[in-house]
Amino acid sequence: MVGFDASERAGVYKSVYARRDIRRFSGDPIPKETLARILDAAHHAPSVGFSQPWDFVVVEDDETKSEIASIADRAISAAREGYREPRKSDFGQLKLEGITDSPVNICVTCDPTRGAPHVLGRNTMREMDVYSTCLAVQNLWLAARAEGVGVGWVSFLYPHEVREVLDIPHHIKPIAYLCVGYPEDGFPEEPVLQQEGWRERIDVDELVHWGRWESGSESGK
Repeated sequence: MVGFDASERAGVYKSVYARRDIRRFSGDPIPKETLARILDAAHHAPSVGFSQPWDFVVVEDDETKSEIASIADRAISAAREGYREPRKSDFGQLKLEGITDSPVNICVTCDPTRGAPHVLGRNTMREMDVYSTCLAVQNLWLAARAEGVGVGWVSFLYPHEVREVLDIPHHIKPIAYLCVGYPEDGFPEEPVLQQEGWRERIDVDELVHWGRWESGSESGK
């Protein structure tokens, strides 16, 4: 397999740096062939022991999305109570999900029994199947960005309730609930939480340790 030329490399990096967590969607439908390409890219993520532990539950009907949105509303309200002012008010101003606004929701799951009992490489790190599933999420996100499609990961959910709504088998773990669609206002230049003053991006030099862990990094403080 040949390497990438300069324009191809630029495209990969552009997708990485231009990826954003999108919460506001236009509602325009995603062509089936576009969605198929995005899902196939997700399926080509690396996985421990080539176990491919992921599945993708694609949700398009409004009733199911409303049920999931109701779960998110309760989880967001509960999370807000954990903050003190002024952070509590700041939290209340954030739009944290676009479940009913996006034309497609995708629940990415992890099956820890796939390839079991002897999954190559999972002997000492049992959670490698979850990490592998997260790589599929990243592939999906970057492919979507290349297609001009936005993705928003909703983490304010109760997984056991999501499992019940979507009829997910008990042994399957819901890992990511994604809102997928074309952005209402395009892709912002910087992450929304940075725009809103919630957090700043940490300088990469503070996070890279050469040879061994040294003091003075963000993680070591």
